Amino acid sequence: MSTDQLKTTPATRIVELDIQGMTCASCVGRVERKLGKLDGVEASVNLPLETATVRAPEHISDQDLVDTVQATGYTAQLKHQAHSTPDSASGDPALEGAHPGGSDHMAHGGSAAKLRPRLIVAALLTVPVAVISMVPAAQFPHWGWVVFALALPVVTWSAWSFHRAAAINARHLASTMDTLVSIGVTAAFLFSAWQLFSDPTITEHAGMAMSDHALYFEVAAVVVTFLLLGRYLEANAKQRAGEALKALLSLGAKDATVLRDQDGRRVEVKVPAESLVHGDEFVVRPGEKIATDGVVVDGASTVDTSLLTGESMPVEVGIDDVVTGATINTSGRLVIRATRIGSETTLAQMGRLVSQAQSGKAPIARLADRISAVFVPIVLAIAVLTFVAWMILTGDLQSAFTAAVAVLVIACPCALGLATPTALLTGSGRGAQLGILIRGPQVLEDTRTVDTIVLDKTGTVTTGKLAVTDVVAFDALDRDHILSLAGAVEAASEHPIAQAIAAAAPGHPAVTGFSSSAGGGVRGIVDDGGLPVTVLAGQSGWLQENGVTVTDAHLSALQDQQHSGATAVWVAVDGRIAGLVSLKDTVKDSSAAAIARLKELGLRPILLTGDNASVAHLVAAQVGIAPDDVLAGVLPAGKVEAVRKLQAEGATVAMAGDGVNDAAALAQADLGIAMGSGTDVAIEAADLTVMGNSLEQVAQAIELSRKTLSTIKTNLFWAFFYNTIGIPVAALGFLNPMVAGAAMAASSVLVVANSLRLRRFGR
Repeated sequence: MSTDQLKTTPATRIVELDIQGMTCASCVGRVERKLGKLDGVEASVNLPLETATVRAPEHISDQDLVDTVQATGYTAQLKHQAHSTPDSASGDPALEGAHPGGSDHMAHGGSAAKLRPRLIVAALLTVPVAVISMVPAAQFPHWGWVVFALALPVVTWSAWSFHRAAAINARHLASTMDTLVSIGVTAAFLFSAWQLFSDPTITEHAGMAMSDHALYFEVAAVVVTFLLLGRYLEANAKQRAGEALKALLSLGAKDATVLRDQDGRRVEVKVPAESLVHGDEFVVRPGEKIATDGVVVDGASTVDTSLLTGESMPVEVGIDDVVTGATINTSGRLVIRATRIGSETTLAQMGRLVSQAQSGKAPIARLADRISAVFVPIVLAIAVLTFVAWMILTGDLQSAFTAAVAVLVIACPCALGLATPTALLTGSGRGAQLGILIRGPQVLEDTRTVDTIVLDKTGTVTTGKLAVTDVVAFDALDRDHILSLAGAVEAASEHPIAQAIAAAAPGHPAVTGFSSSAGGGVRGIVDDGGLPVTVLAGQSGWLQENGVTVTDAHLSALQDQQHSGATAVWVAVDGRIAGLVSLKDTVKDSSAAAIARLKELGLRPILLTGDNASVAHLVAAQVGIAPDDVLAGVLPAGKVEAVRKLQAEGATVAMAGDGVNDAAALAQADLGIAMGSGTDVAIEAADLTVMGNSLEQVAQAIELSRKTLSTIKTNLFWAFFYNTIGIPVAALGFLNPMVAGAAMAASSVLVVANSLRLRRFGR
């Protein structure tokens, strides 16, 4: 952008709004259209998070935006805003905001809490209403009045959210699922009340079959209870939307041991980690978390970065090396100077990446809402026309009212309301038995369209744990002997590589005189069949410092091991190189078969890793992934960009991972799949979670999700089929409300029965 353009282009800012009252995709579209009518305003509304990200010019005030949303019929309030220049306004708003903590990025927690008492009241009152109405043995003289009294709170107070949303939509000449619910429930209840009041003796006798009366109080109450249950479960899912950020931010260290000058000497003082400032020097001992990003000023150690990078190999660090907050010091004592604090840290930046990816997801319109947007006005028009036509042709008010109510009752969305929640509950219940967790109904639509799956290497395709894979012998000692001696000295070390070698050499001999050098290696005197020998295990430079000669032939063997993707450790006995012990992050036994299954499902597998290219291609070859589908050396932020690039190329991307570094990419992907063996952050950012560590469960999760979506579509078809056939029959007077209620009940039974078939999935 030129200087002249910068002068003439009005400055814009990013404003985020919390919006409450939206229930479906049509609500989202209405808010976006209304905000878009303001001069220079662009808005993107996220239904699951109940937020709007608005790009507005300076002459549009924040209050103008809030007032516009409220004029649309919803409540709105400011979340936070970030100012930008015209040039930066096209950048990432999520990266321009404040620290990703607090309430800014938390989903609204009040919705589920508000629905819970209404659901409990509805359930407690609906059970006796249904039993008395449908079971003759439970009836008593004038039972209709008791049922009326019990159903009244259900269809008014418990169903208030449906009625309120329907009224808001009606004011704007729109209709949604809430419109159908409100009209259907109200019609069934008022018609039943009219029947009861016009003929008080209608339930004078006990033991009445449903065909002996025209009361539908149980229809109204059951509809409200089931749909409230669905809303409650949905509200709980929304409430969890911000948990990824809370889990991410909780990974940081809580305290830091800072060095302070007191009385001419430096002393250690423990302070809260958030109180650190630039330039503070703090001590990190073995096993402690590094409090914030910084530079090592004293000491040497190895740092376990798997929490953030997902990679299994610890990193050797020394003076002047950069370290990252929330990683774990595994061996030596370090003194670190703080260089980035608070919202500047790598951890905070990753939090913003998760927030940005979540907020950028397009709202998914629910299938029932898309259909009901057309269906509801048609039903209303048919009901009105039916009443008018009967009045004109017969002049009989009761017949006209009965026919019109029959139309509304047959259109009452009981089966429509059950179509999604029953299939989802059954599918998710079966999934839970198989160790698969489905986040919500919107996830199912994503599984239908995905054509590419990005697989994180470490912990997803591989085990994420180092294991000894080879031993190279140079001297007279054989491979088992070398491994036994190496295991003896390594057993005394806490280093992850040392522990892997020790685990591969059970029953190793005893060691005395043990010592270790951070970042170098270990030494000890081992009882080798009654003969004490000095064993060293470590890196080339450290062995040479200890008088061990490493020849060109030795280095050539080391390079061969490294090219194969292995980490190699030298073993020297009595001052001479004896051999090399090689370790690798091993591929899971199930990975190759699982990737073959993913291909059968029509997915293109892509391997994504922070490891080097040689390691990545070796793993890809073992599991059947093409060389062109390997992305190696990718940093956490780069994983998000890799997913975005695939999406920009037209791919619908699923992402499977288990590390904190995968969380932002999981949120950015069209379908995020977390491995349950990974971190809470990855799980919270994902749409699907497999609780085991097998990649085969990923394929099974996609299959189950697609099957559940297919079941929902079948349910919706039958729900609308009954209505489509029944409405004209009711309008012509051939279907009284009682038969209409029976037809509606039959459609509900069919929907539930079809959903229960999901219980057999995978058997």
